Amino acid sequence: MNPAYSVIFFTTASGLGYGLLVFIGVFASLGLLPADRWLGFWGLGLALAAITFGLLSSTFHLGRPERAWRAVSQWRSSWLAREGVLALLTYVPAAVLGIAWVFYEQISGSIALAAIAVAVLSLVTVYCTGKIYASLKTIPAWHQTIVPVNYVILALMTGAVWFLALLNIFSLPSMQVSVMAVVLLVFGLAAKVRFWRQIDHAPVTSTSGTATGLGDLGEVRLLETPNTSANYLNTEMGFKVARKHAAKLRRIAIIFGFVLPALLVILAGLASGVPAVLFSCLAALLMMVGMVAERWLFFAEAKHVVNLYYGETTI
Repeated sequence: MNPAYSVIFFTTASGLGYGLLVFIGVFASLGLLPADRWLGFWGLGLALAAITFGLLSSTFHLGRPERAWRAVSQWRSSWLAREGVLALLTYVPAAVLGIAWVFYEQISGSIALAAIAVAVLSLVTVYCTGKIYASLKTIPAWHQTIVPVNYVILALMTGAVWFLALLNIFSLPSMQVSVMAVVLLVFGLAAKVRFWRQIDHAPVTSTSGTATGLGDLGEVRLLETPNTSANYLNTEMGFKVARKHAAKLRRIAIIFGFVLPALLVILAGLASGVPAVLFSCLAALLMMVGMVAERWLFFAEAKHVVNLYYGETTI
């Protein structure tokens, strides 16, 4: 698949935002955060800005962006519509929490219910994002249960690291959050490696014979291309990434997305003051470099079965 930069930005930015909202919502509802208006302003502001810009960027991948609102009408059958509905609903408790926190410095009592709703809706929204891809039978690499699990784990992972950076900036170091961030980084790496192994060793599900229905007659090969020049399907569905480039990008994703952030989070937990802020912020920034590489590969390594009509023999 051709990796669209708008979708890459959407999935990484919204994953960060929703993951951060989960931690803010949970910790706020449990009374583990101070009712400091500036903490609420920057914490919720960062999360909602990442989500909003991510959602807006996703519309640039549409042929008619002005009709994007119609997608939510199909929520009964479409995971994309469900994601859109839940994304919009998340703004409601987030606004309640934000107004109470920033203007009234209140996050306890009934406001804690809004914080819980923010966390739950954020988590379910990310799950729906993963299900959008997992529901596509035409792309075998995506049509597996580990895909939405990966999306949820990576969102929580990025949210935890950014949450730790936020706490350190406000001189609220938390060993609990540091441990959670390291654990999620380990789980995120394990889930990603498992996904890569599954797509590398996945059994062949479609061939040119099954696609044309002529497999019983013998080996089916392309005699002549369907068209004489490149078309939309060739450009979008026929994108290929060289194996050596994929291997290099996987290493970049592992090092920057998981290994270095884990080491920096540990150093931040052992340090205090300015060094803790620097270590945690650097961990968050390097992690996003790795996440962009990971998400680019997620799209680039996926093969659409339509390629069987353009010369591919197996998918």
